[in-house]
Amino acid sequence: MSESPTTSVRDVIIIGSGPAGLTAAIYAARANLAPLVIEGFPSSTSDQPGGQLMLTSDIENFPGFIEGLAGPELMGNMRSQAARFGAEFLTTKAERVDFSSQPFRIWAPDPSTGVEVEHLARSVIVSTGARSLMLGLPAEEQLLSKGVSTCATCDGFFFRGQDIAVIGGGDSALEEAIFLTKFGETVTLVHRRKELRASKIMQDRAFKNPKIKFVWDSVVTDIAGTSKVEGIHLRNTTSGEESYLPVGGVFVAIGHVPNTGVFSDQLDMDDAGYLVTAVGSTATNVPGVFACGDVQDHTYRQAITAAGTGCMAAIDAERWLEVTGQES
Repeated sequence: MSESPTTSVRDVIIIGSGPAGLTAAIYAARANLAPLVIEGFPSSTSDQPGGQLMLTSDIENFPGFIEGLAGPELMGNMRSQAARFGAEFLTTKAERVDFSSQPFRIWAPDPSTGVEVEHLARSVIVSTGARSLMLGLPAEEQLLSKGVSTCATCDGFFFRGQDIAVIGGGDSALEEAIFLTKFGETVTLVHRRKELRASKIMQDRAFKNPKIKFVWDSVVTDIAGTSKVEGIHLRNTTSGEESYLPVGGVFVAIGHVPNTGVFSDQLDMDDAGYLVTAVGSTATNVPGVFACGDVQDHTYRQAITAAGTGCMAAIDAERWLEVTGQES
């Protein structure tokens, strides 16, 4: 059962509130588009307000912050900045959309009652991000940002001189391992099979790197440590033999999944489920619907690049509304 829209037709609704969504909200609000941000559920790991940076303790590579800052602090500042210029926020999750005709329709539960409410928009910016696949270990969640990471570019610096483990066997895992050799004393790549899935060129680079070691046919059964990572427990998938590897950091690189399920029958996606946008633009296949951040970027996946595309999406939406004469 749905209720009628709580507001009139919006110029723009932003779905998602990570760096991309909040930057889009700042730009759209400053352009007097009065954006509504459907920011996600606090209890959701894939659609929580603020995105994956809410799980990041220290960010030292976001320009403008000399000493760095915590992920939740950065997201809080960006949210407050967007609100200052007039952006409105709904702490709920978009559950259904209809982009087949104007105005676009988005349904989300009311934060207070849980009753599904319909929201109307002339344009939509999708910034629902992507989530890292994890091992599913209880200690993994406890030690996230305390030695467990999913981003070498973000966190590698903190493990200078330490022994590091990378879990995975694809290109992403080898890219992480090679990058981490700039900081770690050793980097041990743990793979559940005897052969890597990565491309031949990436394998050659990894095998030639003297800092990279390999543990084959093995899975991580537990991560040791309370306030920080101390090591990982391993089990050989062939022999069943158990072992322990002392490390100060664990980088999980077994893949990412874009949060695009709600758009599966609405927007064009690539084979991995990421939204497809036009070259040099954030436009999707539906005129008036734009996508930014990790939901359409499986290459860089950085807060700063997500924020950049959020800026682009807001400008694209503003220009589209003006050109089509739909802006209120």
